[in-house]
Amino acid sequence: GRLWGGTSHCFVVTTRWGLQVHAGRQVLRQYAAAAAATPSTASPQGERKKMNLFTAINDALRIALETDANACVFGEDVGFGGVFRCTVGLQEQFGDQRVFNTPLCEQGIAGFAVGMAAVGATAIAEIQFADYIFPAFDQIVNEAAKYRYRSGNQYDCGGLTIRSPCGAVGHGGHYHSQSPEAYFAHTPGLKIVMPRTPVQAKGLLLASIRDPNPVLFMEPKALYRAAVEDVPVGDYTLPLGVGQIVQEGSDVTLVGWGAQVNVLMNASEMAAELGISCEVIDLCTILPWDRDLVANSVRKTGRLVISHEAPKTSGFAAEVAATIQNCCFLSLEAPIQRVCGYDTPFPLIFEKYYVPNAYKNLEAIKSVMEA
Repeated sequence: GRLWGGTSHCFVVTTRWGLQVHAGRQVLRQYAAAAAATPSTASPQGERKKMNLFTAINDALRIALETDANACVFGEDVGFGGVFRCTVGLQEQFGDQRVFNTPLCEQGIAGFAVGMAAVGATAIAEIQFADYIFPAFDQIVNEAAKYRYRSGNQYDCGGLTIRSPCGAVGHGGHYHSQSPEAYFAHTPGLKIVMPRTPVQAKGLLLASIRDPNPVLFMEPKALYRAAVEDVPVGDYTLPLGVGQIVQEGSDVTLVGWGAQVNVLMNASEMAAELGISCEVIDLCTILPWDRDLVANSVRKTGRLVISHEAPKTSGFAAEVAATIQNCCFLSLEAPIQRVCGYDTPFPLIFEKYYVPNAYKNLEAIKSVMEA
């Protein structure tokens, strides 16, 4: 369905929308091992091809451009493949009027995208790193998100999707490692998606592009080349707002999204050696998130641990914890635990101490079991 998003006074583009604008290796190895061990648990049928996460995204963009003549892809360096190669080959196939570079101006990229979507285009914008999305914050939360609401449903920019790599990568420091999903989850009118596997990445990206609401599609860059999966070669979508039980269990529910799900899988394996059965849930979509899936799991296990890379204070784990505390109070056997990044800027040389790794999650698991 449609979210109530509002209007914008920023009609950046009212001319032809196709006009080009001229205005830790160790961490990666850990992610790769976990990703290879935890493939998608549900995926479409049909002919398949081996893809990693970035090639699955590239394939989804190709299909979007093939099936929608109004679609275009733009952002910093996307014309020659992008810094992570997610758009490689697209300009050669579809031309520089549909796949093109922009100036190094995130606010301009977002404003341009809002204007394009407002006049009927399918705008697929890329913010090169999620850490640099903040100059575009006003355009996203005050313009894109409120466009439909502010116009009384007369206009919308639902054809807008903003892709952005996010999260820890082992050597990114404080400007190439952040996970800003919680900032945007406070905004009615947006949807926020974060895939974990190649099958998810392709299906969720196509669903995001075709959703009648503006969508932020956050891509954990540590997973771009972490694992290969058999991905359907055809056109398919996966539903937004629907989580996934990656592993069933009976003693404690572990909830995460993106790369952190693989960390939780590692923690669950260590817990299993102690005789603790963990149910692992991948939210897949942050906004709207699958409350019923998590609540039903917690009613079964009686315990909940939520983990994400972003700082703990006001992180999205707090929203999950508050909701589950309210609807599952009589089922809880222990206080809900949050295992998150520290309330500091993201460090460089101390990243391995900052990230909520499997050992920190194991301690939280033992804590709820002993409560």
